[in-house]
Amino acid sequence: MSERADSTDRDTADRNLLHEIDRPSDLRKLPRDRVEQVASEIRAEILTRVSQTGGHLASSLGAVELITALHYTFDTPTDRLILDVGHQGYPHKMLTGRRRNFDSIGKPGGMSKFLRRTESEYDHFGAGHAGTSISAALGMARAKSHQGEDGVVIALIGDGSMTAGMAFEALNHAGHLEEKNLIVVLNDNEMSIDPNVGALSSYLSRKLSAPMARRMKGWARELLSGMPGDMLHWARKAEESLKVFFSPGLLFEALGFRYVGPIQGHRMDVLLETLDNVKEMVASGSGPVLIHVMTEKGHGYGPAEADPLKFHGVGQFDIESGRFAPEKKTPPTYTSVFADTLLRLAREDERIVAITAAMASGTGLDRFQRVLSERFYDVGIAEQHAITFAAGLAAEGMKPVAAIYSTFLQRAFDQVVHDVCLQNLDVTFALDRAGLVGADGATHQGLLDFGYFRMLPNAVVMAPKDENELQHLLATAIDYPGPAAIRFPRGAGIGTSLDPDVKKVQLGESELLRDGDDAAVLAIGNTVHPALEAVGELAAEGVSCAVVNARFVKPLDRDRIVELAHRCRVLVTVEEHGVLGGFGSAVLELLAEEGLSIPVRILGVPDALIEHGESTASVGIGPEEIQAAVTSLLARSGKAPLRP
Repeated sequence: MSERADSTDRDTADRNLLHEIDRPSDLRKLPRDRVEQVASEIRAEILTRVSQTGGHLASSLGAVELITALHYTFDTPTDRLILDVGHQGYPHKMLTGRRRNFDSIGKPGGMSKFLRRTESEYDHFGAGHAGTSISAALGMARAKSHQGEDGVVIALIGDGSMTAGMAFEALNHAGHLEEKNLIVVLNDNEMSIDPNVGALSSYLSRKLSAPMARRMKGWARELLSGMPGDMLHWARKAEESLKVFFSPGLLFEALGFRYVGPIQGHRMDVLLETLDNVKEMVASGSGPVLIHVMTEKGHGYGPAEADPLKFHGVGQFDIESGRFAPEKKTPPTYTSVFADTLLRLAREDERIVAITAAMASGTGLDRFQRVLSERFYDVGIAEQHAITFAAGLAAEGMKPVAAIYSTFLQRAFDQVVHDVCLQNLDVTFALDRAGLVGADGATHQGLLDFGYFRMLPNAVVMAPKDENELQHLLATAIDYPGPAAIRFPRGAGIGTSLDPDVKKVQLGESELLRDGDDAAVLAIGNTVHPALEAVGELAAEGVSCAVVNARFVKPLDRDRIVELAHRCRVLVTVEEHGVLGGFGSAVLELLAEEGLSIPVRILGVPDALIEHGESTASVGIGPEEIQAAVTSLLARSGKAPLRP
């Protein structure tokens, strides 16, 4: 090498290459031996930024080399890169023009924690729910074929997401179509958010570690060490065949894919060589191809490697020590109260079983698992199966409680309708993260559950005003001999002390918290205490306003609502739920049925996509907004305005 070339290499190594990359085409201009440096800089940048902003850390660290290599090898965005879920998307964002704006992640008006088509031309498909990438990628590949466009489509999916039945439906279809422009990259790190469960995960992790496989590989190494020249070449080919035989390749080959792997996902040289080879395979018409890549969540950062679950979604932390910023002392979370209450009730009733869909820690059911493991089921990312599995348990006399985030239960709507409600089976749905979810944004908002549950036959739908009432309503839901949904919000409760004894509530019975004759605020769930705060301010201004904790969306407390409609001048309903088809709509339907004409204002989340960082005040359901709604409605009804 000349002195000038050597000097150029040193200059490249000394400067920060990532800061010169605004798009993948900039990355592809670099010499091949500098891609590893870019990956190292991305990892350092993610650590620095996320330690200050919070976000999804372990998944993104584990995919740095893989995503960098994909963007270097393929001609994105002409070649489409589809990421499943988006937890591993931060390296992708760093390479596609969003590094400088990264501090805005999860903030109002800022960058999404997931992928959004409106955010970047490189985000080809929105991703927030697992298992969608292969279906979307197959659709895009077929669209390119129909329209005569160039380019391949790559679906990057984790082994956790491969527990979703939809992923295998897509694999089966792609194999049937023999789609030549589709590449599936299986990022195998043996985890989703919680450790993976299920036969597929077990199969992926055990094949190459089985005793026979280890012995065969040992024999192969011994044999190879003493072979010369040509014989060594063919023996290595034979070893590769043995590896495929003892790997998941047979499964994917049976589905119609050319299987490549498993390969080391943190070796940039291995990744680049493999991706180049696959690119040639696809160009020659050998698709579809599945590349099996072994990675490690949290790779390159010791604390995240040691505890990837703890570092999955993080707040601020100190990089050097791995310690998180001290948390303010808060009341127990709704999730923890739910989990503790369920465990308490299950100890008293052996029919109660707990079900989750790959979210044992997120739903608090890891506590249940530790104590009553024989009555705990994690079905993987398979909400549809979870619900019909629960229906089967209920059909034989058990009392299953399916704890699933509100946004994720949407994926199993048909099973809720057909397998549970139409058969009036005794399944309890515990809907965590109902309502607004802060930085997680549009894909995770739980704003539709009142609407889709209250239309279903036999269903009971309820929401507690605080963490104390949660334990009583949970007991009520489990006791009800049919489908019952209880929804509760993310985060800490309001600090209400917990009753020592759990008591069941009369089905459909509301709670009059404050009486009044001018107006009535009918609130449900975590809007009840803001309603009380608003009405306290109104009372100081001379307005007599009742506050009702509705507790039930279905059945409604008909008698109480009708009585208030007869003697109050106006009604205001409040819910942390979409305005269409929710609690307020149910109240209007009741008033119409009773032939009552009274001014009503429905306060809820607007009919729009609610992005990350929104609050109850910003969507119009905070105390001030409730107070303003009562005031303006009274003014329209003929009472003088209370303030200018």
